[in-house]
Amino acid sequence: MQTLSFDVSGMTCGGCTGSVQRALSKLDGVSHAEVTLNPGLATVEADPTRVTPAQIESTITHLGYPAKARTAAHSERRSP
Repeated sequence: MQTLSFDVSGMTCGGCTGSVQRALSKLDGVSHAEVTLNPGLATVEADPTRVTPAQIESTITHLGYPAKARTAAHSERRSP
């Protein structure tokens, strides 16, 4: 699994974050998704062999919230 982070703009309420989180959770290869309003951030645990960062970014953008993947240095979380 890989942890990916995306800056998400345009979300204004908990309904927005819920919509994004539900859509991400339905993607094949995503095991966990967490979306926050402030800051506008989506953090996704995903299997890189089943879903790409571009697919995740596209899913968020198609909901009406511009998204941009953060660089690997900012998005990877080390396991203990």
